[in-house]
Amino acid sequence: MIVSMTGFGKAFVQLPTKKITVEIKSLNSKGLDLNVRMPAAFRDIELSLRNTISQQLERGKIDFSLFVEITGEDTTAKVNGPIVKGYIAQMKAILPNADETELMKMAVRMPDALKTDREEIDDNEHAQILKLVDEALVNIKNFREDEGLSLEKEFRNRIENIRRFMNETVALAPERIILIKERLQNAIDELKVTVDENRFEQELIYYLEKLDITEEKVRLSNHLDYFLQTMDRNEANGRKLGFITQEIGREINTMGSKSNHAEMQKLVVMMKDELEKIKEQVLNVL
Repeated sequence: MIVSMTGFGKAFVQLPTKKITVEIKSLNSKGLDLNVRMPAAFRDIELSLRNTISQQLERGKIDFSLFVEITGEDTTAKVNGPIVKGYIAQMKAILPNADETELMKMAVRMPDALKTDREEIDDNEHAQILKLVDEALVNIKNFREDEGLSLEKEFRNRIENIRRFMNETVALAPERIILIKERLQNAIDELKVTVDENRFEQELIYYLEKLDITEEKVRLSNHLDYFLQTMDRNEANGRKLGFITQEIGREINTMGSKSNHAEMQKLVVMMKDELEKIKEQVLNVL
């Protein structure tokens, strides 16, 4: 099945004194590009979170964010009393008549006026965070699968369009043979020379064989079938689909070089257009 690399997952929990939120966003990328943002107090669990996310999401440009919002009355930031008093005393020495309220406002903005006690993660918070990460991963994987269903529908539609244009191209082959034969015959007639009819037929057959697109049609049809079969497999298949589109492109280009017919060339251009749209979207497939 098709799974997109684009997705978003979010989960949060309200604890007695804080709200913890986890967000995971994913975009397409050739490999795994994981960016983690979290408060410094939670850095000791970063490695285990990276391993979990990497195993679950496999590939993509992934942004992981962990937010902590303090909702209780307790705070880790405390006023550093001695430092603040020292600042006020120094400013009073400079401005003896200054208002103490204004001096206080200035002092608390000075360096080291506030001190922050290092917050330690207890076992309950650790378990809650791991649970949130698992929930967010489930959400983003569901998002990816939904996006994949849309991609799969588009791929099937465009593959069938290429197949239809290919069959229309092949159907024009008899008409092309007649036109080529007439053009060559007219060219000989204009030269006003006598030619051996048997030799003319031999040369014509050789020329038409070089322009025959039967083999390209067979190979292109096989590549289209293989693309659909690969989509139905359970493993990640984005890279393989990309390789198959390259092979499809080679056969379409060869058909175009052999067309030598205005309507056939138009159909080749339409096949190329459909293929380019497939290539753009294959980049999003896991």
